[in-house]
Amino acid sequence: MHYSPVALRSNWAAIDIARAPWRVITRPMSDQNLDAITVPHHALPVIDVSGLRSAADTDRKAVGRALKAACLDKGFFYMQGHGVPEPLRQSVFRQSEAFFALPEAEKNAIALEHSPCNRGYEPLRAQTLEIGQPPDLKEGFYSGPEIPAGDPRVLAGKFNHGPNQWPAALPGFRPVMEEYHGVMVALGRLVMGGIALALDLPRDAFAGFCKDELATLRLLHYPPQPANPEPGEKGCGAHTDFGTLTFLAQDDCGGLQVWDEAAGWMHAEPVAGSYVVNLGDMMARWSNGRFHSTLHRVVNVSGRQRYSVPFFYLGNPDYPIRCIDTCLADGERPLHPDTTMEAHYQAMYRATYNETTTT
Repeated sequence: MHYSPVALRSNWAAIDIARAPWRVITRPMSDQNLDAITVPHHALPVIDVSGLRSAADTDRKAVGRALKAACLDKGFFYMQGHGVPEPLRQSVFRQSEAFFALPEAEKNAIALEHSPCNRGYEPLRAQTLEIGQPPDLKEGFYSGPEIPAGDPRVLAGKFNHGPNQWPAALPGFRPVMEEYHGVMVALGRLVMGGIALALDLPRDAFAGFCKDELATLRLLHYPPQPANPEPGEKGCGAHTDFGTLTFLAQDDCGGLQVWDEAAGWMHAEPVAGSYVVNLGDMMARWSNGRFHSTLHRVVNVSGRQRYSVPFFYLGNPDYPIRCIDTCLADGERPLHPDTTMEAHYQAMYRATYNETTTT
């Protein structure tokens, strides 16, 4: 792939932060420039995680060292050797395109407002990730583990537990998404083993966290950026994810930009067959700030329809989150009180929406 450096950069910065399913920028600087520098994709590390499946301890530890370096830097990297079948990935994109091409009435029939657990369709411009800026120029679809309405966890009001909503007009949609969800949960467990090694812990240190976990599969569609957009309008405003791990599959349009403290916004160009992986706020909290959750955004200037598929691996909702011992130097104290994944996530929602969230 050929990369042509671009001299332009942006001065968007995070000053005051409110937390959301993504961490929201509440006060952008006055510069409305949406450009980013273009750099070789190795400016973000490329990590082959296949060594985590090796029987050889040296192979697993080598991946752990690579993950540690990436997580201590931006917490962003390209992942190869993930083992997700390419035909399945392509099926997910085909089904996503078919879904977003449905009439608005059919999509709105399974809108998020009909779900008690944040599953279903989110219309165009329904979300604003930078407060005071135009709404995000995207539409989305959320699904998670299929949990029947009569399940005791649902009846008890457990956060984000419940049944999915599926489009009736696309019979092949549900089986593809459910298969992909299962494969990605397995990948999340694998990478968490690598994160444990990166933190100088045994590979199975997060076994309890990686059991009965929550995870969200999101499909996103970004129309082309208008020729004369509103000031600051973009596909997805600057934010950090507030979960644990995010695995992003993207098409070849580009548009993802990652914040670098020295260089400003930089393009995370698509690399065929790979995922872009980033840490969320909970991983930063858990590691006492050692591992980083970095700002990113989307500006679709390709002139084409852009599709992406982020998978948010969250973990077991009841798992206790307390500062990891290897992240505390002698005499150092944790920056945050103990919590659970569920309590952390609910707090993020409350901070964002200024309301009590119970589902």
